[in-house]
Amino acid sequence: MKRPVVTLILLFFIQGVIHNLGHPVTPAFVRSLEIPDYMFGFFYATMSFGLMVAAPLWGILADKGKKNHIMFLGLIIYSIGQFGFGYANNMYLMVMFRFISGFGVAASMTLFISHMIEVSESNNRAKHLAWLAAGLGLGASIGYAIGGFISTNELFVNLLKTSDLRVVFLIQGFLNIIHSINVLLFVKEKDVINKAIKKPTFIESFKNIKNINFNLLLFMISLTFISISITNLSKYLDVYFDDLGYSSGDIGNFVFVTGIVSLVTSIFIVPLITRLRRSLLIMIISQIVSIIAIFIVFRASNFILYVYTLYMLYIVSRAIYQPLEQNFIADNANDGFYSSIMGIRQSFYSIGMIIGPLIGGFLYEIAPIYVFDFANLMIGIGLILMIVIYIRLKKNNNIINS
Repeated sequence: MKRPVVTLILLFFIQGVIHNLGHPVTPAFVRSLEIPDYMFGFFYATMSFGLMVAAPLWGILADKGKKNHIMFLGLIIYSIGQFGFGYANNMYLMVMFRFISGFGVAASMTLFISHMIEVSESNNRAKHLAWLAAGLGLGASIGYAIGGFISTNELFVNLLKTSDLRVVFLIQGFLNIIHSINVLLFVKEKDVINKAIKKPTFIESFKNIKNINFNLLLFMISLTFISISITNLSKYLDVYFDDLGYSSGDIGNFVFVTGIVSLVTSIFIVPLITRLRRSLLIMIISQIVSIIAIFIVFRASNFILYVYTLYMLYIVSRAIYQPLEQNFIADNANDGFYSSIMGIRQSFYSIGMIIGPLIGGFLYEIAPIYVFDFANLMIGIGLILMIVIYIRLKKNNNIINS
């Protein structure tokens, strides 16, 4: 594996650890401030709105070069947002700081992917994207586990004073500043393969976005629906664990297990699947498996048994879907415009991250099962759109590469 690929995977892994330290303590932190439960969804949705607004902007700027500088700036903005969220002590200011966090983190979330595309040969791109996603996923799982551990373990609570949950966000912000410096130093434009002779202007990048083909636009819309599902399952499963009486440590341990499952899938299964050259069909199958698994798990009498077994089929399906959808988008993008198209991809994904928690918060207050059924409905709509794309491509005899 080439140095640039390893470097990106390692940096994204570190980002996953740092950016997820606060997640397992967020439900307890919000409740400790006597903020209504539905605001948990608004906080997440506001951050996602920042992602949606900023991702295309960061992507267009990055097509001109100096991704490392843009990622550095975005990560510093993210740290400011996390400091503010932890110490604002005001519901409305916390909403503002969540937007700032989302606006900042959009840069690295978009540009890690586009840079991996640009440093990879086309035949290895999906595999490298899978490893990149696995690095982030494993890091996120470890971050969850560490965040839960340092906030519940007596030794670390006494050492770091994390009985005050704000300290977790303080630690996260400082570690992220160190991470941003590493990104500035080790993400290098010279590693890009087949560089564009002339860097596109801001207007050219914007025009390229306007000329997205219909199949790709339809695919982006399907991604939004699936993002709604992924977001609600991720965020409200934490709250569900909490309501069932499990601790932050239990949440962290469960997410750590899902990270291991995603890692194994990305390393061993995704590279085999990419050889089949039927990525769209495989994505369709993965969504069908997800719907079945989710429907059964949240109706099982022994929840903890099913969530550690059958739910892992959903985790496997998600780990397969993500690099394939990113590669599908890259295959339909123009050379030299990968950052801007991935910015648009992140924007469509972030729309789902906004809608999901806003609706999910109200559904959860009525009955938790409604959130998970709604997640399945969203997968179903995304699945139908992918089937439509598959049929359109098959009619055009273009299904081999999809």
